[in-house]
Amino acid sequence: QVQLVESGGGSVQAGGSLTLSCAASGYITPRYYMGWFRQVPGKEREEREGVALIDIYDKTIFADSVKGRFTISLDNAKNTVYLRMNNLKPEDTAMYYCAAEMGSALYSDSDARRKLERDKPAHWGQGTQVTVSS
Repeated sequence: QVQLVESGGGSVQAGGSLTLSCAASGYITPRYYMGWFRQVPGKEREEREGVALIDIYDKTIFADSVKGRFTISLDNAKNTVYLRMNNLKPEDTAMYYCAAEMGSALYSDSDARRKLERDKPAHWGQGTQVTVSS
């Protein structure tokens, strides 16, 4: 089993910044990817939007809506992923969930895109709220 613990959510004004972090523990395989999804009220769990992913080889992918504003990084030694969110907009308001998939990676650009937009990782955190006011 894998446990994911998130921190760093909060409320900011538009244009502000926040950093989310997520520490993984438990059965961590040598190869894995982690990242962030978000869910707005009225949407089901299956409709969570992929925000950004990163694997242990530092391959990354971002949703078009956050590209250029968000960065993602992974501290392999701590099994911790960070999401730095700059120039936040009201439409970024959502519950942000950390997710991880063990025994896998982002093998190509198309594979990464599919994992961000269609596949859902096996392991999830409890979520942290991000609220951006205008």
